[in-house]
Amino acid sequence: MAASEFLLDASDGARIFVRRWLPEAPPRAIVQIAHGLVEHSQRYQDFALTLNGAGIGAYANDHRGHGRTAQAGELGFFAAENGWRLCLEDQWTLNRRIAAENPGAPIFFFGHSMGSFMGQSIIADHGDALAGAILSGSNGRPPAIAAVAPFIARFERLRLGPRGKSALLKQMMFGEFNKPFRPARTDFDWLSRDAAQVDAYVADPLCGFDFTTQLVIDLLAGLPPLLAPATLARIPKALPVLIINGERDPVGANIQSLIEAYRAAGLSPTVRRYPDARHETLNEINREEVKADVIGWIEGVLGKRQGAGASA
Repeated sequence: MAASEFLLDASDGARIFVRRWLPEAPPRAIVQIAHGLVEHSQRYQDFALTLNGAGIGAYANDHRGHGRTAQAGELGFFAAENGWRLCLEDQWTLNRRIAAENPGAPIFFFGHSMGSFMGQSIIADHGDALAGAILSGSNGRPPAIAAVAPFIARFERLRLGPRGKSALLKQMMFGEFNKPFRPARTDFDWLSRDAAQVDAYVADPLCGFDFTTQLVIDLLAGLPPLLAPATLARIPKALPVLIINGERDPVGANIQSLIEAYRAAGLSPTVRRYPDARHETLNEINREEVKADVIGWIEGVLGKRQGAGASA
């Protein structure tokens, strides 16, 4: 199993840092991984290596304003404008690079948290290029505060500038997540029951950092269209979708609304909810179960594709 890195040329000339993990033999499939807010792709290496052990390759980029894609002083800042759209374009550019490097290999999209919201958009815009999609730590209908959050974010941008960091916005985005786990040992107990994983996140300078007012505006602008009828109608009805969530994940409080919206749109998502698990199921105490479920689901999709090809 070989790991490597490269820089991807984005549509606007930005350079996006990408990690690539490939098994020794030609991969049976590729998983394109999109990480969450204020984290980075290296945190998915354990998952990627497990995929490699099953003969599946993996690619993961650091989003704009994250990890090794972020320029000096730019952590938490997508772009001066159209940041969410540019992040989505980066995912498609990477998808085409994966397809070119691995001709004929089915591509699955795995998005966690913010990456899962990218995934909800990508399966509508490019679902025909995917063999399937896994949405991890996702959500459906936004919470009530989402109605006023864009106004607060624009006020904070006016007050602090687009690259300003707002304690109010950070509280609005993350402040409620730890409440169910009081008394909490850290500010990030909501991520996992595994204290070592939480401590590694807290100690990582590329995790949990403050984000800019502009990033919040970009992100909030990208969420409302995801469950719009026009968006749902563009998702291929036969596209396999796996939704995985911890039952105590505060981010996924309205995950059932996503499941119901997909079913109403004619999709048949597979759902795995893990009792007592929190937000990062890949870093939970039952992560081996989660990884096995994801790989088993991918293998099931591949088997059906092979069966369909044999009968054609």
